[in-house]
Amino acid sequence: MGIWFTEKQTEHFGITMKINRSLHSEQTDFQKLDMVETQEWGNMLLLDDMVMTTEKDEFVYHEMVAHIPLFTHPNPEKILIVGGGDGGVIREVLKHSEVKKATLVDIDGKVIEYSKKYLPSIAGKLDDRRVEVKVGDGFMHIAEAENQYDVILVDSTEPVGPAVNLFTKGFYAGISKALKEDGLFVAQSDNPWFKAELIAQVQKDVKEIFPITRLYTANIPTYPSGMWCFTLGSKKYDPLEADSSRFPDIETNYYTKELHKAAFVLPKFVADLTK
Repeated sequence: MGIWFTEKQTEHFGITMKINRSLHSEQTDFQKLDMVETQEWGNMLLLDDMVMTTEKDEFVYHEMVAHIPLFTHPNPEKILIVGGGDGGVIREVLKHSEVKKATLVDIDGKVIEYSKKYLPSIAGKLDDRRVEVKVGDGFMHIAEAENQYDVILVDSTEPVGPAVNLFTKGFYAGISKALKEDGLFVAQSDNPWFKAELIAQVQKDVKEIFPITRLYTANIPTYPSGMWCFTLGSKKYDPLEADSSRFPDIETNYYTKELHKAAFVLPKFVADLTK
């Protein structure tokens, strides 16, 4: 039968996959970290027994976190990524020629270290000359920043452990302060099947701070329920008004110019969470 791993996504539901071998396992200062080789998804990063990314489907999440906001902002020169130590969002951000500097702040340096070792196709741009990597608390980095960034991308784990503070109204207010006067941000916002109340609260909190607040989705098969949500908050630019015909061509596997706006077309039960 081999070795099988199950991520228990709720008390009554989980997703199961066959593991070929364990590559690394460690209790870091912040969380349980595992790198495993799977039969179906290639190498996989687990944090506290939750799937963070896999070699096979990672492009969906990383492209949708990065390209929606960076194509919405007309001149995204200075970018901050909170979390994202696997490097996938950085890789996508650097596809935008306007980007002059991308700062990544992840609280757990071990995620960065072992992603470079076992997920090189994802983490391969962390040493790029335009990238500054800081091991530290993203919440505090945001709190200490003011009028610095064009775009902030919050690539956090689910709201447990070290990521709890990254789903609070105070954090979103800090993001607003850290952004320039025409800045915008995107944060992963979990899934509508199991975390509907969380999404509704995030939408409510962000709307009280940002004049433009949008929710969009993507299909990520190894994440709970497969339907994943992202919240965009903007001071000035609306992603639905972006002229996609002027977007330069970049290499992607999921994101397209047509999908830029289509991703905001929500099923009714998801749209209801934004009211």
